[in-house]
Amino acid sequence: MSELETAPPAGGASPALHLLTRGMEIINRAVMFVCMIALLAASLILTYSVIARYFLKISTDWQDEASVFLLVGAVFLASATVQHHRGHVGIEALAAVLPRAANTVRLFLVDVASLAFCAFFSWKSWTLLHEAVVEGHTSATSWAPPLWIPYGTMALGMSLLCAQIVLQLALRLFAKRSAQ
Repeated sequence: MSELETAPPAGGASPALHLLTRGMEIINRAVMFVCMIALLAASLILTYSVIARYFLKISTDWQDEASVFLLVGAVFLASATVQHHRGHVGIEALAAVLPRAANTVRLFLVDVASLAFCAFFSWKSWTLLHEAVVEGHTSATSWAPPLWIPYGTMALGMSLLCAQIVLQLALRLFAKRSAQ
């Protein structure tokens, strides 16, 4: 992770950007706590499922779907924190051979392309959430939980990811402007 992604805006020239960065860090920390609880709950549910099915011969219709909902929520909600740490899968082969200026442009273009894709995905997720709430969609299983749950976590997670990318782009542009 470079200094650009972690350092507050230089010289205090943009207190609003610094405030947004701190706010996003607080949100990311809170969301990661929720994601840890979701992963723990999914592991406990799946452990119970194994014990109930194989040792106690009890049917567990709900556990697979509950675990999937928790895992989907954790993955999407954690995406902004992963982006903050630049932990998403990236092709770094070019970084070693490109000059620093070209690599900076490459990173900027990757962030812009990622933002475009994530903004579209976020918009579609909010659309799915709205439809699920208005039309009362549920899953097609005997448990039939409402689909607004996974759609809501997808929409919120992708929106947080978009906000994180916008913030990183703003920090990159501010650092470039400050360097000139």
